[in-house]
This record gives sequence, C-alpha cells and structure tokens, in this order.
Amino acid sequence: MRLILFGPPGAGKGTQANNIANNYVAAHISTGDMLRAAVKNGTELGALAKSYMDKGELVPDNVIIGIIKDRIKEGDTKKGFMLDGFPRTIAQAEALSEMLEAENESIDSVVSLEVNDEEITNRILQRAKIEGREDDTEDVVRNRLSVYRNQTEPLKDYYRGAGVLAEVDGMGTIDEVFQRIQAVLTKV
Repeated sequence: MRLILFGPPGAGKGTQANNIANNYVAAHISTGDMLRAAVKNGTELGALAKSYMDKGELVPDNVIIGIIKDRIKEGDTKKGFMLDGFPRTIAQAEALSEMLEAENESIDSVVSLEVNDEEITNRILQRAKIEGREDDTEDVVRNRLSVYRNQTEPLKDYYRGAGVLAEVDGMGTIDEVFQRIQAVLTKV
C-alpha cells in the first residue's frame, strides 16, 4: 500500500502514522522527522530548513522533493510506504505522481485528518509545553495554520479528483481516530 497521511499541524498525524505503520505499511516516511533530525545534526539541509521552520513556513519544494525522491528508492519502500508531511503543495503532489509513474506505481489512498483550528492550537501549545518545542509558539501556530490552509489544503481537491481522498474526523481519542482510519484502509 502506498499511502499519504495529511492534515493541519497538530491534527495527530505523527501519532496516527505510527499506528498505521505498525499495521499497514513497511516504511513510514516523515518529512518532519527527517528535517528535525537534519536540524539537530547541524547539516547544511538542517540549517536551511530551520530558517523556514522557525517562521512556520514550508521548506522549499525542490529541497523536499529531492529528499523524498531519494527516500522512496530505498529497499524498505518496495512493499509500500506512508508519506507523513509530504506532499504539502500541488507542485509536490505532481512531482510525487511523476516519480511514482516512472516506476508504474501510484498512490492507493490519501487520508486527511480533519480537526478544527481551536483544537489544533490547544494541542500544539500543550505539546510545546510537554516536549519543549521552541517552534510551537502561538504566533507560529497561527502562521502554520494559514500556510496549511493556503498551500496544503488544496491537495484535498487534487486527490479527490484522483479518487483516492478519504477525509477522516480527527477529533476524539487516539483509538477512536485510528478506528476511523482502519475503516478507510480496509477498503483499499
């Protein structure tokens, strides 16, 4: 299965991605984790990414597309993968389609976690306190939501048009949300 999991920041993608990876796919590819590791390790990519992430902006397409292109060629993706945090723009989605078509593959399902802005803000600010994440201030959260609405949310129409979009209510307990995701994935 080749799956995309997306939704606004704080929708629970990371939590649900782990559940999905443990039950459905061989490789969990999280661009956020990859970028945070690059920042932590002080790489050139990390420094570049940090300059965007600190402002709540998206890392440029060419950087992310290159990372993903290399990653989906690794051996653990042959039996399927889940993309978490990619694509975030129509240009990225088109680049992904081209990458997969070159291998005679396509995306099987896109799960969009739906959570309202008030809940998202509360979740992210709570996570910031628990994890000490400096990039999760209220101003940055507001900007990240605005960026999501303007640049990533249009992917719903893109994938709806491809017939692979499933919108899943992301409110409730972790188990309740995962049960809703399972209901979608059993149909794929």
